[in-house]
Amino acid sequence: MPTKKKPQVSAAAPARRRELLDTAAEVFAEQGYNATTVRKIADHAGMLAGSLYYHFDSKESMLEEILRTFLDELWGGYDAVLGAELGPRETLEALVTESFREIDRHRAAVAIYQKESRQLVAQERFAFLAESQRRFEKAWLSTLERGVAAEVFRADLDVRLTYRFVRDTVWVAASWYRPGGQHSPEEIARQYLSMVLDGIAVRT
Repeated sequence: MPTKKKPQVSAAAPARRRELLDTAAEVFAEQGYNATTVRKIADHAGMLAGSLYYHFDSKESMLEEILRTFLDELWGGYDAVLGAELGPRETLEALVTESFREIDRHRAAVAIYQKESRQLVAQERFAFLAESQRRFEKAWLSTLERGVAAEVFRADLDVRLTYRFVRDTVWVAASWYRPGGQHSPEEIARQYLSMVLDGIAVRT
C-alpha cells in the first residue's frame, strides 16, 4: 500500500514566518493585544486572514512565540554576563548594555512586554512571563547587593528602589528607540550608565 508523501516545506517558509511575526509584533505594540485581530495582522502583512492561519493557529500563539523568542535571547545574554564572574559594577554595566541590545533587536516585543505582561501572566500559556520576571529581579538585586557589600556602591543605597528605577528607565527606551538611528545601543548604554553611576552635575 503506497504511503502518503509528507508535504514539502519551502526553504522560504521559516523566513516568511519570521516576517509575519515581526509584522504581528509591530501591530501588537502599536494597537495593543486586545485590539489586534488576526485580520489586522493579515492586512499589515498584505495577505488574507485565512492565509495567516496556514502559519499560526491563533493570535495567542503568535504573541507567545514573539515573547518567548525575545526572552530566550535576553536570557542567553544575561546568563553569559552573570556567568562571567565580573565585579558588581562591571556586571551592572554589562546587564544594562545587553538590555539596550535587546531593545535594538526586539523593540516591538519589549514594548508588548512592558504594556501587556501584567494582564498576560494570568493566562496559563503565558506563565513563563512570571518566571522570567522573578529571574530578572533576582539577577539585578543580587548584583546591586554585591556592589553594596563590596563597597562599590553606596552603603545607603536602597537596592530595591534602585532596581525599580534602573529597570523602568532602561526598558522604557523601547517607546522611543528606533533601530538604525543616530546612536548604537552600546552608545546609549554608555551614556545611560554615565548618568546613573556618575551623575550629570559637573564635579568641582
